[in-house]
Amino acid sequence: MGNILGDGLPGAAEHVAADLLPLVNRLARCGARVEEALAGLRDIQMLDWQSPAGRAYRDTVGRQGAALRHAVDALEVARAAVARHAEDTVAAAASACRMP
Repeated sequence: MGNILGDGLPGAAEHVAADLLPLVNRLARCGARVEEALAGLRDIQMLDWQSPAGRAYRDTVGRQGAALRHAVDALEVARAAVARHAEDTVAAAASACRMP
């Protein structure tokens, strides 16, 4: 009886894992781009805002920065999960091939 990845595994599992690698890389790139945006927001917050409107803008930018920080963290969790899934897929296939 075959398994969910099909018979003749390691090639199929490696193919599945290889298909996941572009997603892992894209998640990493997205995280890096959000980090760049965060750096820009930090620069805005460091400006000397004198007016009440300027201080309100800085505070709003700070809240947006906090939300983006959460997004970066979520992207990293997703990237790690997809990478782990790719590794586990190959490991499971290798294990299944060794079973009598």
